[in-house]
Amino acid sequence: MLRDEQKELFDALFACALTIVFLGLSALLLWPLGRALLSYRLAKGYWLFCIAFYLVGIAVLLIQRLFRVDVETRYDAYLISNLIVGGFLQAGWSAFAALTVRGFTGGASAWVAAGLYFVGLLSCFVSVNIVSTWYGGSLYRMVNLILAHVAYAVFCLWPAGARAVYGWFFDLF
Repeated sequence: MLRDEQKELFDALFACALTIVFLGLSALLLWPLGRALLSYRLAKGYWLFCIAFYLVGIAVLLIQRLFRVDVETRYDAYLISNLIVGGFLQAGWSAFAALTVRGFTGGASAWVAAGLYFVGLLSCFVSVNIVSTWYGGSLYRMVNLILAHVAYAVFCLWPAGARAVYGWFFDLF
């Protein structure tokens, strides 16, 4: 039991440290390009993402307890519900990152735009680590990692899709 708690604490601290390092390095790299504000927007996005992520996670946990869905009795329902919720939140970050990066590429050269999109792609990797603090199984990590990057590519190419699926949430803030 103690080892599980230590692993969860390590995962949370690692996700926090990775987020801070990513935001710092991206700000330093984007500053000479005149796009350091992208790191600030991503930082605000991470803040809201973490709040929404933990609120949704607690709500799902309560719903699972209400319907007595757990690993031991209804494994399939437990696994599938966690995959759906984690995937929806992960794709939500990918949509946010794609739309945020798109807002900074106006008037940028092809190399600068490629760098900005790469920073967005890396932000999706960081968000996978945040989601993994709650959904830490290897299946969840693999699915969310693939989903994060595929969703980011799709939403970069099709921003209207990102707005259609997640725009209602982005409009709240």
